[in-house]
Amino acid sequence: MVAVNIGGLFSGIGGLELGLESSGLGRVSWMAEASPARRAVLARHWPAAHVYKDVRDVDERAPTVDVLCGGFPCQDLSPASRGRGKGLDGPKSGLWAEYLRIIGDICPRVVLIENAPTWRQWVPVVRRQLWALGYASLPLRVSAEDVGAPHRRARCWVVAYADGGGQSAMRLDAEVARHRAASVVGRDWRTPSPGGLPVADGLPGGLDRCRMYGDAVVPAVSEFIGRLIAQSLQPAADSE
Repeated sequence: MVAVNIGGLFSGIGGLELGLESSGLGRVSWMAEASPARRAVLARHWPAAHVYKDVRDVDERAPTVDVLCGGFPCQDLSPASRGRGKGLDGPKSGLWAEYLRIIGDICPRVVLIENAPTWRQWVPVVRRQLWALGYASLPLRVSAEDVGAPHRRARCWVVAYADGGGQSAMRLDAEVARHRAASVVGRDWRTPSPGGLPVADGLPGGLDRCRMYGDAVVPAVSEFIGRLIAQSLQPAADSE
């Protein structure tokens, strides 16, 4: 399996990055998170990774990464806003503009974006803007229940490949359709994480008891997607 360097934006407590590392895709090189409390969690679990205090601090001087991942703030997109959110023009979700700038600055091979299941509010715009930067993208709907979790936690994802890697994206779409099952990750969801939570989210001891886990990506979902990305990158690695 090809091993890549991973950069994370809006990392929270690192659920997305944890899943990508667990998939064998690669190792996290750096992350960005504004919350001091969440940065403390990241520093504990990724002591070797540099953690930026703000995504605005990430530019072309950042260490090169093959995969850039992150879920930009969802407050202006979330169904909880009951239609009152301003979408990508809002003060929170508008930070997507910084994400897009960073993609242009560091030019990763693959971009993985996660956000609320309000598909029409952000996915078409994000994909058009990625296309303008030269990225062929694929939208996905992958929920926690798709990897066997006993709860839904629906999310939309966009996977984008540089240099017109549309064929890779199509293969990934086919794999998602074939493998939406608990057996993909092989986790026993019936056993709660340490800490006594009634529903397991696949977080390690300590993180599962953290109040901040509520806005974290379920690691098993990003692990699932990470395995598919690794598969799509393998032919390119073999041909080098």
